[in-house]
Amino acid sequence: MRLHRAGLRRRHLALSAVLLGVLCVPAQAQARDIGRDTLPAGDGWAAYGTGTTGGAAADDAHVHTVTDRAGLVRALDGGSDTPKIIKIAGTIDANTDDDGDHLDCDDYATGGYTLKKYLAAYDPRTWGAAKPSGPQEEARQASAARQAERVVLRIGSNTTIVGLGSGAVLKGAGLQVEDADNVIIRNLDIRDAYDCFPVWQPNSGGLGDWKTAYDNIWLRGATHVWIDHVTLSDKGHPDEREPTHFARNYLRHDGLLDITNGSDLVTVSWSRFADHDKAMLIGNGDSATGDRGRLRVTLHHNEFESIVQRAPRVRFGQVHVYNNRYVVPEGSDYRYSLGVSTESAIHAENNAFTTPGHVEAADLVKSWNGSALHQSGTLFNGFPVDLLALNNAYNSGSERDLTADVGWTPTLHGRIDSAAVADREVARGAGAGRIP
Repeated sequence: MRLHRAGLRRRHLALSAVLLGVLCVPAQAQARDIGRDTLPAGDGWAAYGTGTTGGAAADDAHVHTVTDRAGLVRALDGGSDTPKIIKIAGTIDANTDDDGDHLDCDDYATGGYTLKKYLAAYDPRTWGAAKPSGPQEEARQASAARQAERVVLRIGSNTTIVGLGSGAVLKGAGLQVEDADNVIIRNLDIRDAYDCFPVWQPNSGGLGDWKTAYDNIWLRGATHVWIDHVTLSDKGHPDEREPTHFARNYLRHDGLLDITNGSDLVTVSWSRFADHDKAMLIGNGDSATGDRGRLRVTLHHNEFESIVQRAPRVRFGQVHVYNNRYVVPEGSDYRYSLGVSTESAIHAENNAFTTPGHVEAADLVKSWNGSALHQSGTLFNGFPVDLLALNNAYNSGSERDLTADVGWTPTLHGRIDSAAVADREVARGAGAGRIP
Protein backbone atom coordinates (compact mmCIF):
# COMPACT_ATOMS: atom_id res chain seq x y z
CA MET A 1 0.00 0.00 0.00
CA ARG A 2 1.15 3.52 -0.77
CA LEU A 3 2.22 5.63 2.19
CA HIS A 4 2.51 9.37 1.56
CA ARG A 5 3.35 11.81 4.34
CA ALA A 6 1.51 14.48 2.41
CA GLY A 7 -1.62 12.62 3.39
CA LEU A 8 -1.08 13.64 7.02
CA ARG A 9 -1.16 17.30 6.10
CA ARG A 10 -4.30 16.81 4.02
CA ARG A 11 -5.98 15.08 6.97
CA HIS A 12 -5.14 17.97 9.32
CA LEU A 13 -6.42 20.51 6.80
CA ALA A 14 -9.62 18.53 6.26
CA LEU A 15 -10.20 18.20 10.01
CA SER A 16 -9.67 21.92 10.51
CA ALA A 17 -12.11 22.74 7.72
CA VAL A 18 -14.78 20.41 9.07
CA LEU A 19 -14.45 21.65 12.64
CA LEU A 20 -14.49 25.26 11.46
CA GLY A 21 -17.71 24.50 9.58
CA VAL A 22 -19.28 22.95 12.66
CA LEU A 23 -18.22 25.84 14.87
CA CYS A 24 -19.68 28.35 12.42
CA VAL A 25 -23.13 26.79 12.54
CA PRO A 26 -25.54 29.11 14.40
CA ALA A 27 -26.12 28.18 18.05
CA GLN A 28 -29.80 27.49 17.40
CA ALA A 29 -28.90 24.95 14.69
CA GLN A 30 -26.48 23.20 17.03
CA ALA A 31 -28.97 22.90 19.89
CA ARG A 32 -30.32 19.48 18.99
CA ASP A 33 -28.00 16.50 19.28
CA ILE A 34 -29.48 13.79 17.07
CA GLY A 35 -26.84 11.40 18.38
CA ARG A 36 -28.90 11.08 21.56
CA ASP A 37 -32.18 10.42 19.72
CA THR A 38 -33.87 7.09 20.31
CA LEU A 39 -36.53 5.30 18.29
CA PRO A 40 -39.97 6.67 19.20
CA ALA A 41 -42.30 4.26 20.96
CA GLY A 42 -44.42 2.25 18.56
CA ASP A 43 -42.34 3.13 15.49
CA GLY A 44 -42.26 -0.23 13.77
CA TRP A 45 -40.83 -3.57 14.73
CA ALA A 46 -37.62 -2.10 16.20
CA ALA A 47 -39.79 -0.56 18.94
CA TYR A 48 -40.90 -4.00 20.13
CA GLY A 49 -39.91 -5.08 23.64
CA THR A 50 -36.97 -3.05 24.92
CA GLY A 51 -37.08 -0.68 21.96
CA THR A 52 -34.02 0.75 20.21
CA THR A 53 -31.83 3.36 21.89
CA GLY A 54 -28.48 2.80 20.18
CA GLY A 55 -25.66 4.59 21.98
CA ALA A 56 -27.87 7.13 23.75
CA ALA A 57 -26.47 6.02 27.12
CA ALA A 58 -22.86 6.69 26.09
CA ASP A 59 -20.71 8.73 28.45
CA ASP A 60 -18.76 11.69 27.11
CA ALA A 61 -15.63 9.58 26.63
CA HIS A 62 -17.47 7.46 24.08
CA VAL A 63 -18.89 10.25 21.95
CA HIS A 64 -16.67 10.67 18.89
CA THR A 65 -16.61 13.03 15.92
CA VAL A 66 -14.68 11.40 13.08
CA THR A 67 -13.46 12.73 9.75
CA ASP A 68 -11.52 9.84 8.24
CA ARG A 69 -11.41 6.05 8.09
CA ALA A 70 -8.78 5.72 10.82
CA GLY A 71 -10.87 7.76 13.25
CA LEU A 72 -14.00 5.80 12.38
CA VAL A 73 -12.23 2.48 12.97
CA ARG A 74 -10.97 3.65 16.35
CA ALA A 75 -14.43 4.85 17.36
CA LEU A 76 -16.05 1.54 16.36
CA ASP A 77 -13.69 -0.13 18.84
CA GLY A 78 -13.60 -3.47 17.09
CA GLY A 79 -17.38 -3.79 17.24
CA SER A 80 -17.47 -3.64 21.04
CA ASP A 81 -20.75 -3.52 23.00
CA THR A 82 -19.76 -0.37 24.90
CA PRO A 83 -22.42 2.35 24.40
CA LYS A 84 -21.02 4.79 21.87
CA ILE A 85 -22.09 7.64 19.62
CA ILE A 86 -20.12 8.18 16.43
CA LYS A 87 -20.65 11.40 14.47
CA ILE A 88 -19.37 11.47 10.91
CA ALA A 89 -18.33 14.88 9.59
CA GLY A 90 -17.68 15.46 5.90
CA THR A 91 -16.73 12.60 3.57
CA ILE A 92 -14.98 9.43 4.71
CA ASP A 93 -13.50 7.09 2.11
CA ALA A 94 -13.07 3.51 3.35
CA ASN A 95 -10.61 2.76 0.54
CA THR A 96 -7.74 4.62 2.17
CA ASP A 97 -4.48 3.65 3.81
CA ASP A 98 -3.44 4.59 7.33
CA ASP A 99 -2.22 7.99 6.12
CA GLY A 100 -5.57 8.75 4.52
CA ASP A 101 -4.44 8.29 0.92
CA HIS A 102 -6.86 6.67 -1.50
CA LEU A 103 -6.36 3.05 -2.48
CA ASP A 104 -7.56 1.68 -5.79
CA CYS A 105 -8.01 -1.90 -6.93
CA ASP A 106 -4.42 -2.24 -8.10
CA ASP A 107 -3.21 -1.45 -4.59
CA TYR A 108 -5.12 -4.44 -3.21
CA ALA A 109 -4.15 -6.91 -5.94
CA THR A 110 -1.66 -9.56 -4.87
CA GLY A 111 -0.39 -13.01 -5.83
CA GLY A 112 -0.23 -12.12 -9.52
CA TYR A 113 -3.94 -11.40 -9.87
CA THR A 114 -5.12 -9.39 -12.85
CA LEU A 115 -8.58 -9.29 -14.34
CA LYS A 116 -7.15 -10.13 -17.76
CA LYS A 117 -5.52 -13.30 -16.43
CA TYR A 118 -8.63 -14.22 -14.45
CA LEU A 119 -10.87 -13.92 -17.50
CA ALA A 120 -8.47 -16.00 -19.56
CA ALA A 121 -8.25 -18.70 -16.88
CA TYR A 122 -12.01 -19.16 -16.38
CA ASP A 123 -13.46 -18.47 -19.79
CA PRO A 124 -16.43 -20.91 -19.96
CA ARG A 125 -15.46 -21.89 -23.50
CA THR A 126 -12.26 -23.47 -22.19
CA TRP A 127 -12.74 -23.81 -18.42
CA GLY A 128 -16.27 -25.15 -18.61
CA ALA A 129 -18.88 -25.01 -15.86
CA ALA A 130 -16.69 -25.98 -12.91
CA LYS A 131 -16.23 -23.63 -10.00
CA PRO A 132 -13.04 -21.52 -10.44
CA SER A 133 -10.00 -22.98 -8.73
CA GLY A 134 -6.26 -22.74 -9.06
CA PRO A 135 -3.70 -19.91 -8.98
CA GLN A 136 -5.83 -17.06 -10.31
CA GLU A 137 -8.80 -17.85 -8.06
CA GLU A 138 -6.43 -18.13 -5.09
CA ALA A 139 -4.91 -14.78 -6.03
CA ARG A 140 -8.38 -13.25 -6.36
CA GLN A 141 -9.32 -14.49 -2.88
CA ALA A 142 -6.11 -13.10 -1.38
CA SER A 143 -6.65 -9.76 -3.10
CA ALA A 144 -10.27 -9.65 -1.95
CA ALA A 145 -9.17 -10.27 1.63
CA ARG A 146 -6.86 -7.26 1.46
CA GLN A 147 -9.72 -5.02 0.36
CA ALA A 148 -12.13 -6.47 2.92
CA GLU A 149 -9.65 -5.63 5.68
CA ARG A 150 -10.07 -1.96 4.78
CA VAL A 151 -13.71 -1.61 3.76
CA VAL A 152 -15.69 -3.98 6.00
CA LEU A 153 -16.56 -2.00 9.12
CA ARG A 154 -18.24 -3.90 11.96
CA ILE A 155 -20.75 -2.19 14.23
CA GLY A 156 -21.26 -3.54 17.73
CA SER A 157 -24.23 -3.40 20.08
CA ASN A 158 -25.41 -0.16 21.71
CA THR A 159 -24.03 2.01 18.93
CA THR A 160 -25.39 5.11 17.22
CA ILE A 161 -23.80 6.34 13.99
CA VAL A 162 -25.03 9.68 12.67
CA GLY A 163 -23.95 12.12 10.03
CA LEU A 164 -23.39 15.74 11.01
CA GLY A 165 -25.28 18.31 8.98
CA SER A 166 -26.44 17.71 5.43
CA GLY A 167 -23.20 16.53 3.81
CA ALA A 168 -21.99 13.48 5.75
CA VAL A 169 -20.85 10.75 3.33
CA LEU A 170 -19.37 7.30 3.84
CA LYS A 171 -18.16 5.83 0.56
CA GLY A 172 -16.67 2.50 -0.36
CA ALA A 173 -17.57 0.87 2.96
CA GLY A 174 -19.60 -2.19 3.79
CA LEU A 175 -21.18 -1.62 7.21
CA GLN A 176 -21.89 -4.92 8.95
CA VAL A 177 -24.08 -5.32 12.01
CA GLU A 178 -23.46 -8.94 12.94
CA ASP A 179 -24.80 -10.65 16.06
CA ALA A 180 -25.32 -7.23 17.61
CA ASP A 181 -28.32 -5.61 19.33
CA ASN A 182 -29.53 -2.04 19.69
CA VAL A 183 -28.02 -0.11 16.78
CA ILE A 184 -29.03 3.20 15.17
CA ILE A 185 -27.75 4.50 11.80
CA ARG A 186 -29.07 7.92 10.74
CA ASN A 187 -28.54 10.96 8.53
CA LEU A 188 -25.77 9.45 6.42
CA ASP A 189 -25.14 9.10 2.68
CA ILE A 190 -23.65 5.62 2.29
CA ARG A 191 -22.51 4.97 -1.25
CA ASP A 192 -20.50 2.78 -3.58
CA ALA A 193 -19.59 -0.37 -1.64
CA TYR A 194 -17.39 -1.28 -4.60
CA ASP A 195 -15.95 -4.79 -4.92
CA CYS A 196 -12.63 -4.84 -6.76
CA PHE A 197 -12.61 -8.63 -7.09
CA PRO A 198 -15.98 -10.20 -8.05
CA VAL A 199 -16.00 -13.98 -8.39
CA TRP A 200 -17.32 -15.84 -11.43
CA GLN A 201 -20.05 -18.36 -10.59
CA PRO A 202 -20.57 -20.55 -13.67
CA ASN A 203 -23.81 -22.20 -12.53
CA SER A 204 -25.62 -19.20 -11.07
CA GLY A 205 -28.95 -18.57 -12.77
CA GLY A 206 -28.23 -21.15 -15.45
CA LEU A 207 -26.01 -18.82 -17.48
CA GLY A 208 -23.47 -17.98 -14.81
CA ASP A 209 -23.08 -14.64 -13.08
CA TRP A 210 -20.66 -12.39 -11.23
CA LYS A 211 -20.96 -12.43 -7.44
CA THR A 212 -19.88 -9.44 -5.36
CA ALA A 213 -19.05 -9.28 -1.68
CA TYR A 214 -20.32 -6.05 -0.15
CA ASP A 215 -23.65 -4.51 0.79
CA ASN A 216 -23.78 -0.87 1.84
CA ILE A 217 -25.37 -2.15 5.06
CA TRP A 218 -25.66 -5.82 5.98
CA LEU A 219 -27.56 -7.01 9.06
CA ARG A 220 -26.60 -10.58 10.05
CA GLY A 221 -28.15 -11.92 13.22
CA ALA A 222 -28.80 -8.31 14.27
CA THR A 223 -31.71 -7.25 16.50
CA HIS A 224 -33.32 -3.93 17.39
CA VAL A 225 -31.90 -1.85 14.55
CA TRP A 226 -33.22 1.54 13.43
CA ILE A 227 -32.07 2.89 10.06
CA ASP A 228 -33.42 6.36 9.43
CA HIS A 229 -32.85 9.18 6.93
CA VAL A 230 -30.01 7.42 5.16
CA THR A 231 -29.30 7.54 1.44
CA LEU A 232 -28.01 4.32 -0.11
CA SER A 233 -26.71 4.15 -3.69
CA ASP A 234 -23.88 3.17 -6.03
CA LYS A 235 -23.04 6.81 -6.69
CA GLY A 236 -19.57 7.02 -8.17
CA HIS A 237 -19.44 3.64 -9.93
CA PRO A 238 -22.86 2.60 -11.27
CA ASP A 239 -22.97 -1.02 -12.40
CA GLU A 240 -24.65 -0.03 -15.64
CA ARG A 241 -21.34 1.47 -16.76
CA GLU A 242 -19.39 -1.71 -16.09
CA PRO A 243 -18.38 -3.92 -19.00
CA THR A 244 -19.75 -7.34 -19.90
CA HIS A 245 -17.60 -10.41 -19.30
CA PHE A 246 -18.71 -13.94 -20.18
CA ALA A 247 -21.90 -12.34 -21.56
CA ARG A 248 -22.87 -11.10 -18.08
CA ASN A 249 -22.67 -7.62 -16.55
CA TYR A 250 -19.50 -7.37 -14.48
CA LEU A 251 -21.27 -6.39 -11.25
CA ARG A 252 -19.35 -4.49 -8.57
CA HIS A 253 -22.14 -4.05 -6.00
CA ASP A 254 -24.40 -6.44 -4.10
CA GLY A 255 -27.33 -5.13 -2.02
CA LEU A 256 -27.95 -1.68 -0.62
CA LEU A 257 -29.43 -3.09 2.60
CA ASP A 258 -29.65 -6.83 3.27
CA ILE A 259 -31.34 -8.21 6.40
CA THR A 260 -30.47 -11.89 6.80
CA ASN A 261 -29.29 -14.72 9.05
CA GLY A 262 -32.06 -14.43 11.63
CA SER A 263 -31.99 -10.66 12.01
CA ASP A 264 -35.08 -9.35 13.76
CA LEU A 265 -36.93 -6.26 14.97
CA VAL A 266 -35.79 -3.71 12.38
CA THR A 267 -37.31 -0.37 11.38
CA VAL A 268 -36.20 1.39 8.20
CA SER A 269 -37.72 4.84 7.84
CA TRP A 270 -37.47 8.00 5.76
CA SER A 271 -34.55 6.63 3.75
CA ARG A 272 -33.70 6.78 0.07
CA PHE A 273 -32.62 3.81 -2.06
CA ALA A 274 -31.43 4.91 -5.49
CA ASP A 275 -29.81 3.87 -8.77
CA HIS A 276 -29.21 0.21 -8.01
CA ASP A 277 -30.17 -3.29 -9.09
CA LYS A 278 -30.98 -5.41 -5.99
CA ALA A 279 -31.97 -3.02 -3.22
CA MET A 280 -33.05 -5.09 -0.22
CA LEU A 281 -33.08 -8.80 0.60
CA ILE A 282 -34.89 -9.92 3.74
CA GLY A 283 -34.05 -13.59 4.35
CA ASN A 284 -31.26 -15.13 2.32
CA GLY A 285 -32.40 -18.68 1.58
CA ASP A 286 -35.48 -20.85 1.10
CA SER A 287 -33.92 -23.52 3.30
CA ALA A 288 -33.06 -21.16 6.19
CA THR A 289 -35.95 -22.41 8.32
CA GLY A 290 -34.27 -21.02 11.44
CA ASP A 291 -35.54 -17.64 10.24
CA ARG A 292 -39.11 -18.62 11.09
CA GLY A 293 -40.48 -16.24 13.71
CA ARG A 294 -37.74 -13.70 12.98
CA LEU A 295 -37.03 -11.20 10.17
CA ARG A 296 -39.70 -8.85 11.52
CA VAL A 297 -39.13 -5.61 9.66
CA THR A 298 -41.01 -2.32 9.18
CA LEU A 299 -40.38 -0.18 6.08
CA HIS A 300 -42.11 3.18 6.06
CA HIS A 301 -41.71 6.53 4.31
CA ASN A 302 -38.82 5.34 2.15
CA GLU A 303 -38.14 6.25 -1.46
CA PHE A 304 -37.07 3.61 -3.99
CA GLU A 305 -35.95 5.43 -7.12
CA SER A 306 -34.42 3.72 -10.16
CA ILE A 307 -34.33 0.36 -8.35
CA VAL A 308 -34.50 -2.71 -10.59
CA GLN A 309 -35.70 -5.29 -8.03
CA ARG A 310 -35.89 -6.37 -4.35
CA ALA A 311 -37.69 -3.42 -2.81
CA PRO A 312 -37.85 -5.67 -0.84
CA ARG A 313 -37.72 -9.42 -1.59
CA VAL A 314 -38.83 -11.33 1.50
CA ARG A 315 -38.51 -14.86 2.83
CA PHE A 316 -40.12 -15.96 6.12
CA GLY A 317 -40.42 -12.51 7.68
CA GLN A 318 -43.41 -10.49 8.83
CA VAL A 319 -42.74 -7.27 6.95
CA HIS A 320 -44.86 -4.13 7.17
CA VAL A 321 -44.42 -1.96 4.08
CA TYR A 322 -46.39 1.28 4.31
CA ASN A 323 -46.33 4.83 2.97
CA ASN A 324 -43.35 4.22 0.69
CA ARG A 325 -42.67 5.92 -2.65
CA TYR A 326 -41.51 4.00 -5.72
CA VAL A 327 -40.26 5.82 -8.82
CA VAL A 328 -39.25 3.97 -12.00
CA PRO A 329 -37.60 6.29 -14.55
CA GLU A 330 -38.09 6.13 -18.29
CA GLY A 331 -35.88 3.49 -19.92
CA SER A 332 -35.22 1.68 -16.64
CA ASP A 333 -34.42 -2.04 -16.68
CA TYR A 334 -37.19 -2.63 -14.17
CA ARG A 335 -38.19 -6.12 -12.97
CA TYR A 336 -40.38 -5.83 -9.87
CA SER A 337 -40.65 -4.14 -6.47
CA LEU A 338 -42.29 -6.52 -3.97
CA GLY A 339 -40.81 -10.01 -4.01
CA VAL A 340 -42.99 -12.63 -2.31
CA SER A 341 -40.91 -15.70 -1.46
CA THR A 342 -40.99 -18.73 0.82
CA GLU A 343 -43.25 -18.28 3.86
CA SER A 344 -43.12 -14.50 3.59
CA ALA A 345 -45.88 -12.42 5.17
CA ILE A 346 -45.83 -8.94 3.61
CA HIS A 347 -48.46 -6.46 4.81
CA ALA A 348 -48.33 -3.60 2.26
CA GLU A 349 -50.42 -0.49 2.86
CA ASN A 350 -50.81 2.82 1.04
CA ASN A 351 -47.71 2.76 -1.15
CA ALA A 352 -47.39 4.91 -4.29
CA PHE A 353 -45.79 3.78 -7.56
CA THR A 354 -44.88 6.05 -10.48
CA THR A 355 -43.68 4.27 -13.62
CA PRO A 356 -43.29 4.85 -17.36
CA GLY A 357 -45.64 3.26 -19.89
CA HIS A 358 -43.70 0.06 -20.42
CA VAL A 359 -44.19 -0.94 -16.76
CA GLU A 360 -47.62 -2.32 -15.89
CA ALA A 361 -49.20 -2.61 -12.45
CA ALA A 362 -48.97 -6.40 -12.71
CA ASP A 363 -45.16 -6.05 -12.85
CA LEU A 364 -44.91 -4.60 -9.36
CA VAL A 365 -45.19 -7.97 -7.58
CA LYS A 366 -43.27 -11.16 -8.28
CA SER A 367 -43.66 -14.44 -6.44
CA TRP A 368 -41.22 -17.31 -5.92
CA ASN A 369 -42.90 -20.03 -3.91
CA GLY A 370 -44.86 -17.38 -2.01
CA SER A 371 -48.35 -17.98 -0.68
CA ALA A 372 -49.80 -14.69 0.58
CA LEU A 373 -49.72 -10.92 0.22
CA HIS A 374 -51.85 -8.36 2.03
CA GLN A 375 -52.18 -5.12 0.09
CA SER A 376 -54.44 -2.12 0.40
CA GLY A 377 -54.48 1.52 -0.64
CA THR A 378 -51.96 1.08 -3.47
CA LEU A 379 -51.65 3.96 -5.95
CA PHE A 380 -50.26 3.30 -9.43
CA ASN A 381 -49.59 6.36 -11.58
CA GLY A 382 -52.27 8.17 -9.64
CA PHE A 383 -54.92 5.44 -9.83
CA PRO A 384 -55.92 2.90 -7.15
CA VAL A 385 -55.06 -0.71 -7.98
CA ASP A 386 -55.33 -4.10 -6.29
CA LEU A 387 -51.90 -5.69 -6.55
CA LEU A 388 -53.10 -9.05 -5.26
CA ALA A 389 -55.88 -9.36 -7.83
CA LEU A 390 -53.56 -8.25 -10.62
CA ASN A 391 -50.87 -10.72 -9.60
CA ASN A 392 -53.32 -13.60 -9.59
CA ALA A 393 -54.96 -12.54 -12.84
CA TYR A 394 -51.67 -12.36 -14.69
CA ASN A 395 -50.03 -15.33 -12.98
CA SER A 396 -48.44 -17.35 -15.74
CA GLY A 397 -49.15 -20.58 -13.93
CA SER A 398 -45.56 -21.07 -12.88
CA GLU A 399 -46.54 -19.91 -9.38
CA ARG A 400 -49.66 -20.48 -7.32
CA ASP A 401 -52.10 -17.65 -6.72
CA LEU A 402 -51.52 -15.61 -3.57
CA THR A 403 -54.08 -15.28 -0.80
CA ALA A 404 -54.76 -12.10 1.18
CA ASP A 405 -54.31 -13.75 4.60
CA VAL A 406 -50.72 -13.25 5.76
CA GLY A 407 -51.53 -14.40 9.29
CA TRP A 408 -50.83 -11.17 11.17
CA THR A 409 -51.89 -7.55 11.47
CA PRO A 410 -49.34 -4.80 12.24
CA THR A 411 -49.84 -2.90 15.49
CA LEU A 412 -46.49 -1.11 15.81
CA HIS A 413 -46.66 1.89 13.50
CA GLY A 414 -47.33 5.59 13.38
CA ARG A 415 -50.10 7.31 11.43
CA ILE A 416 -50.66 5.73 8.04
CA ASP A 417 -51.46 8.41 5.45
CA SER A 418 -53.02 7.89 2.06
CA ALA A 419 -50.59 6.86 -0.66
CA ALA A 420 -50.99 10.25 -2.36
CA VAL A 421 -50.09 12.18 0.80
CA ALA A 422 -47.18 9.85 1.57
CA ASP A 423 -45.86 10.21 -2.00
CA ARG A 424 -45.55 13.98 -1.55
CA GLU A 425 -44.15 13.82 1.96
CA VAL A 426 -41.52 11.21 1.14
CA ALA A 427 -40.39 13.13 -1.95
CA ARG A 428 -39.70 16.13 0.29
CA GLY A 429 -38.38 14.40 3.39
CA ALA A 430 -36.64 11.08 2.70
CA GLY A 431 -32.89 10.66 2.65
CA ALA A 432 -29.79 11.96 4.40
CA GLY A 433 -29.68 15.60 5.43
CA ARG A 434 -33.44 15.86 5.85
CA ILE A 435 -34.07 15.11 9.52
CA PRO A 436 -36.61 17.73 10.63
